[in-house]
Amino acid sequence: MTWTLPEPMLSSPVPEPRLRPGWAAELKWDGFRALVSADSGKVALRSRRGTEMGLALPEIVAGAAQLPDATALDGAM
Repeated sequence: MTWTLPEPMLSSPVPEPRLRPGWAAELKWDGFRALVSADSGKVALRSRRGTEMGLALPEIVAGAAQLPDATALDGAM
């Protein structure tokens, strides 16, 4: 089965940090936004624009290699 990274969730400014009941949010700090996927022993680490980041961040790739198959993470570092 071919599996690809989902589209990243982009942050957006809000006038107030209040959330509706049942909602969750993450503050956006300066840094890198990345998507990582682990599937069939292969790890992909890419920026939100699709730039390969694995060579620059081998420790993230090594950690992601331990994730279960068909796992995708979207986050900032």
